[in-house]
Amino acid sequence: MSQFAVQVLGASSAAPAHGRNQSAQLLLVNGRQYLIDCGEGTQHQFFRFKIRPFRLNHIFISHLHGDHYLGLVGLLSTLHLQKREHELTVYGPEGLEEIVAVNLKYSETELNFPIRFVVTDHTAPQELLRDDRLTIRSFPLSHRVPTTGFVFKEHPKPYRIIKEKLPENILLQEIALFKQGKDVLHEDGSVKYAAAEHTLPPKRSRQFAYCSDTRYLPEIVPHLSDTDLLYHEATFGVEMAARAAETFHSTAQEAAQIATQSGVRRLMIGHYSTRYRDLQPLLEEAQAVFPETQLALEGEITEIPEL
Repeated sequence: MSQFAVQVLGASSAAPAHGRNQSAQLLLVNGRQYLIDCGEGTQHQFFRFKIRPFRLNHIFISHLHGDHYLGLVGLLSTLHLQKREHELTVYGPEGLEEIVAVNLKYSETELNFPIRFVVTDHTAPQELLRDDRLTIRSFPLSHRVPTTGFVFKEHPKPYRIIKEKLPENILLQEIALFKQGKDVLHEDGSVKYAAAEHTLPPKRSRQFAYCSDTRYLPEIVPHLSDTDLLYHEATFGVEMAARAAETFHSTAQEAAQIATQSGVRRLMIGHYSTRYRDLQPLLEEAQAVFPETQLALEGEITEIPEL
């Protein structure tokens, strides 16, 4: 079974509290790592959970509040000291490249590796990356500064070959047609081998969506369709709804409402206010609306199985 999983590295908002670090998550796809947000101390979490940051090639920063990006320069510095040489791409709001450049300038650091910045658009959906496994898109959120969410989706998968039904002398190019769901034809156009008799339907492509800091925003629902696991901030409980609205954050109940409206399969809530030592009330509040809710807990890996 191929891996498609999310590991939480930080789940606190604003400041570290109650043993919780600031926002960071790692999407793990068959040995590849995609880092989403990089709060202060994220590299410590890599070492704590025995993750090798050398495998990182793509980092996604949702917005320029410190609890989502202040760990970036430290991580880049460590990769430099470890003699990394291959390119790293960082996706984030306008201004992020300047922030990094100023830090490197005044520390007189010239990185050993090339770093490429891609500016995200906080006003419209945007395709950021299409590699051989995933398509990664951003979409606008509504916070106090320009902010985007991210969707990570596997490419369509091939039809599955029923090996025991393959004709004895079938050619490799004919098997390739089966993987596309196509019949193998004779030169006259008649069917030589029918794909339906030799294949099973493809496994479904998996999808993870990350909704960073945002007020309750039903407009994002279309971007979340067919999502297996949705991470949505839930900074406050419903008793703090007025505070959530004032600060452009969401309650656990509102995160669950977005999950319900989107038809996602599972919801993970996080970005907890420092006022909450006990997270159970937030979990229960969300589960009352959307039962398939879990807490973002640091170090835990949530596998999204192939179906």
